[in-house]
Amino acid sequence: MATEIYIPDEKDLSILRILQKDAKLSIRDIAVRINLSPTPTHERIKRLEKLGIIKGYTTVIDRKKVNKGMMVICMVALNVHNKKTAGVFIEQVGKLKEVVEFYNISGEFDFMLKILAANMDDFHEFFVNKLSEIEGIGQTKSIFVMNSIKESHQII
Repeated sequence: MATEIYIPDEKDLSILRILQKDAKLSIRDIAVRINLSPTPTHERIKRLEKLGIIKGYTTVIDRKKVNKGMMVICMVALNVHNKKTAGVFIEQVGKLKEVVEFYNISGEFDFMLKILAANMDDFHEFFVNKLSEIEGIGQTKSIFVMNSIKESHQII
């Protein structure tokens, strides 16, 4: 099954770049920046939303200021490789609020989780009482992030 790919024109790309930096700007402010009137600017934004190019609007929070200063990348290999085991694992991990990003990967491990915790004690509590309780885990490897060099949500 092929996924439709929309090729945005320069105006759409400009809108996307602007919204990635500040999604709180008014339609009027965006229109001025892209040299277009507000109505077609609004229509373009609505089209980008309808097409799923703009998936939503969110707030970027400084994790350290809300007591989530520890970031851990956790690699997980399942002990059984079948649809049922993977499905249960995906469902259970998807419910864990500490897991802020979750990827199915190739190689030695099957999944990569980005986990936020207040400190080592909180991570240990999470790992022992939540993550390791999920059936099907064969091996894990935790990598503790010492410093974030670049974090971005801007893809265009």
